[in-house]
Amino acid sequence: MRYRLLGRTGLRVSELFLGTMGYGEASPEVRRVLDLYAEAGGNVVDTASMYGESESVVGELLQGRRDRFVLGTKYTPTRDRTDLNAAGNHRKNLTLSLEQSLRRLRTDYIDLFWVHVWDRHTPIEETMRALDDAVRSGKVLYVGLSDAPAWVASRANTLAEWREWTPFAGLQVPYSLLQRDVERELLPMARALGMSVAAWSVLGHGVLAGPGARRVRADSLGERERAMVLALAEVAGELGATAAQVAIAWALRGGVHPLVGASTTGQLKENLAATDLELPEEAVRRLESAVEFELGFPRDFVDAVDASPDIYGDDLPRLDGR
Repeated sequence: MRYRLLGRTGLRVSELFLGTMGYGEASPEVRRVLDLYAEAGGNVVDTASMYGESESVVGELLQGRRDRFVLGTKYTPTRDRTDLNAAGNHRKNLTLSLEQSLRRLRTDYIDLFWVHVWDRHTPIEETMRALDDAVRSGKVLYVGLSDAPAWVASRANTLAEWREWTPFAGLQVPYSLLQRDVERELLPMARALGMSVAAWSVLGHGVLAGPGARRVRADSLGERERAMVLALAEVAGELGATAAQVAIAWALRGGVHPLVGASTTGQLKENLAATDLELPEEAVRRLESAVEFELGFPRDFVDAVDASPDIYGDDLPRLDGR
């Protein structure tokens, strides 16, 4: 396992994050999965307030070794469906959700506290100031944003910079060979602002995991999914790897941190092997061309303009560092 810095911080995080959404009990197998992940060098454990018993299970599993892990959890979703203020990204829900998560996780601080989803009904200024207060209190060390538009993240971090608040160090988004929408705005934004990217659903909700591991029936796949599954199988066969390993290796190649949600040690061993898999450029081209994907406006337009001498003149190709 290799490591990267979290955003523009000095925190070292492993290239694969361990997702624990499906952890309903601290079973012997779940404990073995966490042990195997740690033995391989993994150090980021990701959960959320809305993942059922996951926070409580993670808290139990980390007893006696909590400080060795970068522990992340999320807030936004409701704590009580009958209370309108028990949900959202406002200060009240943030404060009470954080206290609830600390109790469930059996810890006095969260390494990485994520806003789970953009709340259009709460000013981003309120959220960023409340998050900064949580950091200053010592209950949170770093903050991240999940499932939000690029302009929201950009505005949030610009406010944080101007007002000397804690900026978002990480961004969490869905990303896979079947779902590359984030390449249009979110990934370029994250690179420009120095945010680490955690990718969920890198296996396309099981579609890209391979025939033996899929939770969906092959005859339920659409034409687009079948084309990608076929391309994955061909590349995997040529490389002596599994489809899941190729899909994860492709995401790693793009600089993101795949969230692997293994429920058995067998699944985790397969996922971990992806970190050593080198994808040839020709294989990457085949995978990315297997299904149609267009960046769309403005990215396609700006790329075309960038190559036009009518805009920047004849000598632009001689400009280094473009």
